[in-house]
Amino acid sequence: MNRVWYCILAFVMCGLFFVASPALSADTLDINTATVEQLTVLPGIGPALAAKIVEYRTTKPFASAEQLMDVKGIGAAKYAAIKDQVTVGQPAAPATAPKVGAPKVEAPKVEVPVKKQ
Repeated sequence: MNRVWYCILAFVMCGLFFVASPALSADTLDINTATVEQLTVLPGIGPALAAKIVEYRTTKPFASAEQLMDVKGIGAAKYAAIKDQVTVGQPAAPATAPKVGAPKVEAPKVEVPVKKQ
């Protein structure tokens, strides 16, 4: 009977670990992929400033978190308040980016026989 309880306890502990692990990784926000809504959870970042961050990264993805100070409206004080809450990952791929080097595929030509009357 004790063996059953140990198995149940082990199962519950594993479940708690996997449920808690996304929260553990949510300590920082990737400024290259975050949405406007996600950016607004940062202190001092409202919807307008979050939109400026997203607009800035569409032309030039962030290579470092310090580049946030290049966005109009984010100075040294605001950056100091959020620097521990942001990270820089790989830039998000544009949704309409063409694939480089992809072969062009043409539709096959089909000849339809025409009956003469």
